[in-house]
Amino acid sequence: MPQARRGLPDRRGLRVVGDVHGDVAGFRAALATDNFVVQLGDLVDNGPDSAGALRLALDMLDEGRGVFLLGNHDHKLGRALAGRGVTIGPELAATLAGLDAPLRERAQRAIAAAPLWLRAGRNFFVHGGFHTAMLDQPSPCGIVGRAEGPVARALYGEPTGRTQPDGFPERSLAWVDRIPAGLTVYCGHDRRSRDGRPWVCPGTAGGSAVFLDTGAGKGGHVSWIDLAPVTG
Repeated sequence: MPQARRGLPDRRGLRVVGDVHGDVAGFRAALATDNFVVQLGDLVDNGPDSAGALRLALDMLDEGRGVFLLGNHDHKLGRALAGRGVTIGPELAATLAGLDAPLRERAQRAIAAAPLWLRAGRNFFVHGGFHTAMLDQPSPCGIVGRAEGPVARALYGEPTGRTQPDGFPERSLAWVDRIPAGLTVYCGHDRRSRDGRPWVCPGTAGGSAVFLDTGAGKGGHVSWIDLAPVTG
């Protein structure tokens, strides 16, 4: 399994951007910064312009201004572009219909190189949820097969095995209590905020999680947080 090739720059401020889901206007606003951008995944589906969001992210990569992590929606898109067997629902079908051939090729290459998690000092970045094993191994990239272990946690969080009334899997926040003291995990995937701002959840081990999914592409908006440079 290939290892992630994109890392984070030293001694530079970071802008952490939550789920985009085709919200081009919100993503463009988030990219208006001199900080290095860490986008937490789920660029596509749901919103009005997944192709536009992909173009912005790919231009950001090419210009060396940021990196995006692999979210579950990006993962599924990558598998579809690679010809893998995936169920193509209405959201993914709409995303695929909006991609011309050059964009499909660019997106497939970028998704194949996208890391699942990254760390900068006391800050940790992942799409779905944290696993302690992530601290002991470099992030893989190019996931196109079955997601298991830390990879599944990174993409999907921690399912309880139950289904919510809306038909989506119920997800536990038990993993937050396993974040070590002094570490802050920035993630998306779950829309936990009730006031439109990123939601901070402290864990019992002394770490904390910050959830940046505030409903972009689903009636909400894109959120971001700026972090000071890591100096040591």
